[in-house]
Amino acid sequence: MTSQKVGSIHALNVVINGGKIKIEPLNNRSFFISFKNFRHHYKDKVHMDLHIISLMVLIGEAGKMFHAKVKANVLKDVIDVTSPLVNEVKFNISKDAISLRAVDPAHVAMVDLLLKKDAFEEYNAEEIELGVDMDKFGSIMRLASSNDVVSLDFDQKQNRLVIQIGNLIRRMALIDTAGMPDPKMPNLELPGKVVIKASELNQGVKASESISDHLALTMKKDSFELFAEGDTDTVNLTLGKDMVLELTSNGKLKSLFSIDYFSNMIKTVKADEPVTIFLGNDNPTKVEFDVANNHGHVTYLLAPRIESE
Repeated sequence: MTSQKVGSIHALNVVINGGKIKIEPLNNRSFFISFKNFRHHYKDKVHMDLHIISLMVLIGEAGKMFHAKVKANVLKDVIDVTSPLVNEVKFNISKDAISLRAVDPAHVAMVDLLLKKDAFEEYNAEEIELGVDMDKFGSIMRLASSNDVVSLDFDQKQNRLVIQIGNLIRRMALIDTAGMPDPKMPNLELPGKVVIKASELNQGVKASESISDHLALTMKKDSFELFAEGDTDTVNLTLGKDMVLELTSNGKLKSLFSIDYFSNMIKTVKADEPVTIFLGNDNPTKVEFDVANNHGHVTYLLAPRIESE
């Protein structure tokens, strides 16, 4: 058995030892082909080798830069995480994961998402960038049930993302990523940290939405507090250290945030899942949680509202 290089394809010459044709992928674009009972007539071995090389080239051309199959609920989580902040997203696709980072137009919030290949039923990718209109993507995914398996393929020639849900196929035009920014994640040293169940946090946020447009988060050594005040009413959620999953604070820390932004950040998290909040004094907050059965991770940064004197 000999090996020849054809572009990025390794073509292995045939071995005839009885049986059927077998194709096995060795990596993203390399295939091992074994022939058994191969009865096609060739004038000589050179012609046979050329035929195999031609076949390998065709396979290489048919190979896709990005192909994946994934449960619809995973994609819906990605949409829910990003679409409240931005309409257009640059997906950075690698052989091991999909990532994105984006800042909302008002420069109030940033989202950073990493989705590992283990979140997918099938995953085969090269290093590429795909610009996606999240409104379009969301409208397509609303047609899928949570447990549907969705097929995603990148059509390089047409610059489209081909989305298949059952028998339905949508070829969605992609956005040019050349003008899309690559925001840097600031290195924040926030002294306060609390890990809390999403259900507890959501209860306080939902109660606050009806009376105010902002809320205050406070951490002390022994408690975490969410507080909102309207014209006539107030909402207070106080949890002692024994009522949260983890609490670390070097003293009293307090910052004020927009309820709309904060609510959108945590709405994706399932009720019994943990949410981690990092806090300082009049500093941005960092909110983290996992998605896709712990195969994905989300980090939000939200700028504070500064109280007027």
